[in-house]
Amino acid sequence: MTLPTTPTTPTTPTTPILAVSGVDKTFTMHLQGGQRLAVLRGLTFEVRSGECVALGGASGAGKSSILKMVYGNYAVDRGRIVLRNTDIAAADPRQVLAARRHTMGYVSQFLRCVPRVAALQVVAEPLVHRGMGIAEAGERAARMLARLGIPERLWVLSPVTFSGGEQQRVNIARGFISELPLLLLDEPTAALDPRNREVVVELIREKRAGGTALLGIFHDPVVRDAVADRVVEVETFAPAAGAAA
Repeated sequence: MTLPTTPTTPTTPTTPILAVSGVDKTFTMHLQGGQRLAVLRGLTFEVRSGECVALGGASGAGKSSILKMVYGNYAVDRGRIVLRNTDIAAADPRQVLAARRHTMGYVSQFLRCVPRVAALQVVAEPLVHRGMGIAEAGERAARMLARLGIPERLWVLSPVTFSGGEQQRVNIARGFISELPLLLLDEPTAALDPRNREVVVELIREKRAGGTALLGIFHDPVVRDAVADRVVEVETFAPAAGAAA
């Protein structure tokens, strides 16, 4: 797949949607005698409205961990993760849940949904939770599923019965359907065919044009070059060799 490179967006003086500053992260290896593994030291970057920032680095550098820290799934040792006016690093669970509902979306690599819930309902659910009527949310979900090539005959079935690629497309539809200030993307094109990779690239560009801030992991360099304004090299924030955790 050959896609045109996204032109660099000039830095603007606007307040960033996401500001990560001085974040340290270690993991405790409970099955290895409680050994502590330092992963990140002094992680600092910003993402602004209408900007797509890619996290770069080798496998194991901490890219997925960064997304999970921003989303509030992982705690941090120190530092701040300010999303709009909420410091996710210091927020209580209720504040984190509110941020997920009203401020940030997350397209993970794997679809997690309740069995026996239809794909159309899975995709429409974020809109319904934000107060949209069921009929309108369903219409928007149908358009998104159709755009991503999910046959209409599958919309009434649970995605747990779908192939891996179909599940990922349902996951993408669910993540992209809402209009939120920040969208996190964890390898959104990993299991997709060329046609649907191009659809996802189009969706990302539309989000950028609409002012959404995006933070993502893109192992496909063609996709990354097509959508990212800049790359944060995560290994820049790796702990120094021999540093204490």
